[in-house]
Parts: sequence; C-alpha cells; structure tokens
Amino acid sequence: MSSESTPGAARTFPELIRSAAAAYGDAVAITLETETGSESATFTDLDRQSADLARGLLARGVGKGARVGFIFGNGPGFATALAAIARIGAVAVPISTMIRANELVRVLRQSDVQGLIVQRAMLGKDLVARLTEALPELAGQTCGALRLPRVPYLRWIVSSGADLPAAVAPMAWLTDVDVGEEVLREVESEVHPTDQMIEIYTSGSMALPKGVRHLHGAVLARSHWLVEMLGVKQDEERPAQLPMFWVGGLMLSLLPDWEQGAVTVCSERTLSNSRFAMGSVLAEEDLERIKGPQPWWGLGMSETLGPYGWGDEFRVPGRPVCAPMDHFAPGYEVRIADEDGRPVANGEVGEMQVRGPAVAPALHKIDRTEHYTPDGYLRTGDLCLVEDRADGRRIHFVGRGGDMIKVSGSNVSPAEVEMELQTLDGVHSAYVVGLPDRERGALLVAALVPRDGAVLDLPAIEARMKASLSAYKVPRAWVELTRDEVPLLHSNKVARREIARIVAERLEAEKVISS
Repeated sequence: MSSESTPGAARTFPELIRSAAAAYGDAVAITLETETGSESATFTDLDRQSADLARGLLARGVGKGARVGFIFGNGPGFATALAAIARIGAVAVPISTMIRANELVRVLRQSDVQGLIVQRAMLGKDLVARLTEALPELAGQTCGALRLPRVPYLRWIVSSGADLPAAVAPMAWLTDVDVGEEVLREVESEVHPTDQMIEIYTSGSMALPKGVRHLHGAVLARSHWLVEMLGVKQDEERPAQLPMFWVGGLMLSLLPDWEQGAVTVCSERTLSNSRFAMGSVLAEEDLERIKGPQPWWGLGMSETLGPYGWGDEFRVPGRPVCAPMDHFAPGYEVRIADEDGRPVANGEVGEMQVRGPAVAPALHKIDRTEHYTPDGYLRTGDLCLVEDRADGRRIHFVGRGGDMIKVSGSNVSPAEVEMELQTLDGVHSAYVVGLPDRERGALLVAALVPRDGAVLDLPAIEARMKASLSAYKVPRAWVELTRDEVPLLHSNKVARREIARIVAERLEAEKVISS
C-alpha cells in the first residue's frame, strides 16, 4: 500500500483504514447512543483497535479466505470487528442482532464460519445467552476446540463481560496474542481488490437465508461513488438509520462516512420494525418520515451493493413502493426481460436483470445458474413496467416475482392490492397473501393493521375494494393484526409465509375456511 494513498483512492479495506487514520486522525469517526450511555471512536482508534484484533486473529490461525462471523449492532464495535477481519483478507460475515435461534443456526452452518465475535448485550438482551440457547450443545465445550455437528466449521467464539460460559472466551483470547506489526503490514499488502471482503446474509419474504459475496475492489469503488452521490462532507454528523449488518447501513452510512471523514451517529434503535419493513407498501406518514433529500432511490439489494436506480420524482400515483427510475448508477447494465430473456416493449412488465462490476460475483454455495443468466445478468426477481416517454424511459417496480399470487388463472400483485387498502381511513398497513384453494388455485386474504385508535369496518372495506379493483383482486377473507403481531425475518422483511400461517389458523378457528 502506498504511503501517499488517500481514502478516496483506496481499493482494499486495509488501504481505507490506514489512509483514513492518516487523513482524519483524532477526529470522531463513529458514536453510539444507548439507553445507558454513549461511546465513540476516532479514526485513529478504529485503526489501532482493529489492528490489535487483526493481529490476534492472525495468531489464532485466521488468514486470507478464512470466514469469521460477528454479531454487533451499529457502533464502534461493529466497525472495529469488520475492519479487523477485512484488513487481513479474511471474509467478514456480519449477522443480524435480531436473528432468532433456528435462523442463527442456519446462517452459522450455511456461512461455514470458523470463528464468531459476539457483542455481549443489546437493548438489555444478552446476545451470548441467545447463542447458547440456539446451540445448547456448547455446554461443556471449550473455546478453540468446539465440536458442533450442526455448525461443523465453528471452532471458537469470543465476547465480553463477566460470567461467560466456558465455550465462549473473553476478547483477551484474541487480543492477548500477537504476531507483530510487521507481519500485519505484510499480510495487508497481500490483500487484493479481487479478494472477497464480505458476505452479507439476506433472505426474501419467502426464502431461506443466502450469503451474498462481495469483493474488496467492488465495495470500495461503490463507496467512492456513494460519497459523491450522497454529498457526504468531512466532519458532518450523519445518522445511521439502517443496521450495518445489512447492505443499506453498510453502504449508505458506514463506508462513505469512513472514507470522507464524516461522523457516523448510531443508536441502538434503528428503523427495524414492521412499520418500516423493507419491500412493504408504506403508509403516507411513514413515507414522509423517510423521504429525505434527493436522490430518491428506486431498487437495490444486497446483490447490487445497495441502490442502483433512482428517479427525479419521489413517488407517482399508483406506484407506492419505490421511486420511478429514470437514472442508473455508472457501471450497472439493466434490462427488463421476459421469461426468455428478451427485453420487453413499452407498457409491458418483465423482470429487472442487472450486471456490472458492483454486482455480486456469486452466492455462497449456490450454483450461478440459479440466479444469473448465461450472459451474466443477475435475475433480481423484481417485476418492473417499462414506460417510454418523450423525455426518456422510466421503469416502475410493480412487485416481486415470487410474491405474485395466481387466482383463477390470473396473477395478482399483493403490492397493488395493499396500496389500495392503505388509501382507506383507519388502515395503517396491509398484507395480502394467498392460501391454497381447490377452486381458485389461491384464496386471496388480507391482514390489516389499523391506525392507532381506529376501528376497522371490514364489510365496508370489502365493498370499497369491489368498487376499485377487478373482482379477482378483491380479498375473500379478512384478518385484523396489531403492529406487534406482524412477523419479521431477521432481514427486517415481512415474513409472508408466517403471515399466511397466522391468517390460515385464525380463519380456520373462525370457521371461515376449512383445513
């Protein structure tokens, strides 16, 4: 790494860490406000503390390509763990702090992690206790020599605080061993832009978790562009509104801030709840809360390192989920294609397909043919409508391909029906699912969350829907949920399978449908 490198020219994560420390020194890089106090770290702190941890990882046998998981909320701990792992060429695997026991075991197994670094507590919950509940077979085992058939590659776990179980070592297990600064620098010099840096675990509303691979060069190039796109300024305070273990918080907050010398302001509480669940049709007042300044982002996903399309308008009538896209980031090639891979015509709907250097090269342990076309486009699963206008082309998101519901031979977009429902007084949010039905193929059902203090008149709502939608798009059964009853995946997406289960059970209990 050249001593003259700057954060804006970094091509690997070790280059970014060292150049940011040289450029911004003792300026505050990241702060965290909790219910019990606050903490912060400077750019020098992040460099020094992550270097200490990185040398310990090397001493414990972690090298290039080794896979290390970490469970941290937004804050200095997340930044330090990410930096320590990435700067030595290991693969950083951030894991959601909201993940539940069975999901956690699946992610640990799917990701093949060798070691795991865990924040001790968050929002009053002991994350180590959650881990030992998920893996009761940790009892009686020792850190460094773990033998867990359900998570066969995992050998060590470290955390902080008192009263750790024997299977979980204190952080000193890593930081009290050292290979020396000279070895660390030589290791960093062998980290290349083409090496994998991170694996982001995500899941769709109907899918199991999958690991999305990204390379150092792609992550850094994307960060450089986002600094300009977002207008990040040195020393400005920028709230981190999304968790950093997802691509949104990582690429829209942490990395551009780190590169440009801004202060990343974190809170234990982020927009991680059913009110702002990703991919949902949001209520108008919630849209206003997250609207913010331009750019008005359209589509983005873990596989594309965040948003890649945006529009000159925030929303247009009838398209409530994302902005109509008339701009796309440099380096992304997009096409809206039919089932045979041919571009669709004006006014037609097809799948958004994307390729380019920032698009994930692969998904962990999943054959490329499952998600990529033969000519290298990622099949996103997003259905979009093409609108050719005199002033150029706009692309409108209309729904997820896997979420479409076939009713009496016709496709129903849940987002379209949810949008209509949420225009009604008293309805805060709506979730439309399909239940198996012998006659229609699927029985369309709506789960409604009322606004605070509202009482829903379900027969009147059904009548309104019959007046505004085609008959096959009108739900045939209705269930009312509280906001707390809306089930979420650890990726903060609504768990539509779980909603379908809840709805089916209630309708069966009410004798509306038979099992």
